[in-house]
Amino acid sequence: MKAGNKSYNHTDEIPEIIPVFPLSAALLLPGAHMPLNIFEPRYLSLIDDAIKGDRLVGMIQPSFEDGEAEDTSKLCSVGCVGRITAYQEAGDGRYLLNLSGICRFRILNEEKPKNGYRRCRVKLFAEDLIEDEEGAQDVNRDELLSTFKAYLDANDMEADWEGVSAASTEMLVNTLAMMSPYGPAEKQALLEAPDLRTRAETLIAITEFALAKVSDDAGATLQ
Repeated sequence: MKAGNKSYNHTDEIPEIIPVFPLSAALLLPGAHMPLNIFEPRYLSLIDDAIKGDRLVGMIQPSFEDGEAEDTSKLCSVGCVGRITAYQEAGDGRYLLNLSGICRFRILNEEKPKNGYRRCRVKLFAEDLIEDEEGAQDVNRDELLSTFKAYLDANDMEADWEGVSAASTEMLVNTLAMMSPYGPAEKQALLEAPDLRTRAETLIAITEFALAKVSDDAGATLQ
C-alpha cells in the first residue's frame, strides 16, 4: 500500500502502538484520502508529534454510547491507520492536512495517553496492504454506480462522473463509502466489511434503504 512517498508492504513497518484520533462518523479506508481540520490542543500535539516521527495517525470512532466524555469514552474496536501526506499551517493555530489510508487495525488495549491524546496497541489487518484485485473483480460496479446515481438524483446532488468513471473499482468503493452521508453505525459497518465486495454490497444496501426512506417520506408528504 502506497501513501504519499512511502510504500507499506509489511505490518512490521507500522508501530504496534499508534496515536488515535477519535472522531464520530469519520471513515478512513485503505488507499483513500481524508482531509482534516485540526484545532484542539491535544490533537495539535498529536499532529506535531506525528510529523516529527513516522507521520502515522489512527482514525477511530468513539463507541455509540451517549453521555460519555471524549477522554473516557469507549472506542470502537476497529479503525484505520493513515499517513499524513500533506499539511499546512492555517496561520490561526490550526493544521489543515490530508491523511492517506494505509490499513485497518483492531485495538488490543489502550496505552497511557501522551501530551493529552490517546494511544492504542493495535493488531493490523495485513490483507489491507495487498491490492485486492480478485475482490475488485467480484464487485458489481454497474449496480454500485446506478445506486449511487439514484441517491444523488433523489437528493438533487451532482458528481464528477468523468472522475468517477475513471477511478479503479477499489478506489471507487472506498471513496463512495467515505463520502456517504450516513451515521456512525453505518460507517463502522463499511469499515469492518471483510472484503471489497462485501463493502460494496453493504454500501448498496444502506443506500437502497436510504432511497426507500426518501420515497416513503415523499409519499407521506403528498398524502
